[in-house]
Amino acid sequence: MFTIEKASQIFPETLTADVVPAITARFELLSAEDQLALIWYAYLEMGKTITVAALGAASMQFAERTLAEIKAMSFPAQSQAMCDLANRSDTAICRTYSNWSVNIKLGFWYTLGEWMAEGTVAPIPEGYQLSANALAVLSSVKTVSSGQQITLLRNFVVDMGFDPKREGAQIISEPVAPPTPAQLREKVSIEGVDNQTVLSYIELLNANDFDNLIQLFLPDGALQPPFKKPIVGSDNILRFFREDCQNLKLLPERGKAEPADDGFTQVKVTGTVQTPWFGAGVGMNVAWRFLLDPNGKIYFVAIDLLASPAELLKFAR
Repeated sequence: MFTIEKASQIFPETLTADVVPAITARFELLSAEDQLALIWYAYLEMGKTITVAALGAASMQFAERTLAEIKAMSFPAQSQAMCDLANRSDTAICRTYSNWSVNIKLGFWYTLGEWMAEGTVAPIPEGYQLSANALAVLSSVKTVSSGQQITLLRNFVVDMGFDPKREGAQIISEPVAPPTPAQLREKVSIEGVDNQTVLSYIELLNANDFDNLIQLFLPDGALQPPFKKPIVGSDNILRFFREDCQNLKLLPERGKAEPADDGFTQVKVTGTVQTPWFGAGVGMNVAWRFLLDPNGKIYFVAIDLLASPAELLKFAR
């Protein structure tokens, strides 16, 4: 009998980018000043090779008031507000920030970075020297792939702000994009995999059709994002799709399907994912590991950030 824990162990040979949680953990040990400076330097470094596609006005409307408040502050007050976010201080701005979706948080820091470059928001103090630990983290960021870099940038900002862990706290997300009309949806093909549930998962997610996508799951099914605990239950998975998966573009390449215990089927697919933040300019190398029940429903799916592009070629003929 499968459990979520047992399901998470399918295809154990998958090599994930463990360097990402390791660098993230080292970042979290830095001082607030070093964290902010490192984000700024990483932003400048990534800007040399990656074009950021900022979110539209509709998506950023929830951050407008906070951004305007910071813009109107003196430079010392701006620096303090940003340090408060890194320190997770209990302030009004930090409480507001903690309720935003990941995309809004990325948009917030992107906007601050643009304003810092313009001189509208307090820059990193002239002559500021990163600590040895911060320099080591920045060096590590520079050495990983672009897909891993954008994952790190996300990890750096996602847990800033003050989260009082209120029961039932409502995450504020950008407006849910309407599903792509049926006639405009792209069919996908995956070398080595013709399972209709897996194909439908990719096609529905690419179309932002989350209401039909969740119908592919068992009610007690689970989804495990990269380096996170499994999200269990249809309602929780649907919330994750709406908050974290809008306008993603999944580009599966190849894979394999195998019988598993109790009439289940396990399927592994490798490919890339493009995000609305970085568009077609950069993709994250990922694997999807599916466990399907005898009726073809998804009991478990894990999304793994792969260690290297070579992992994409595991099923190449």
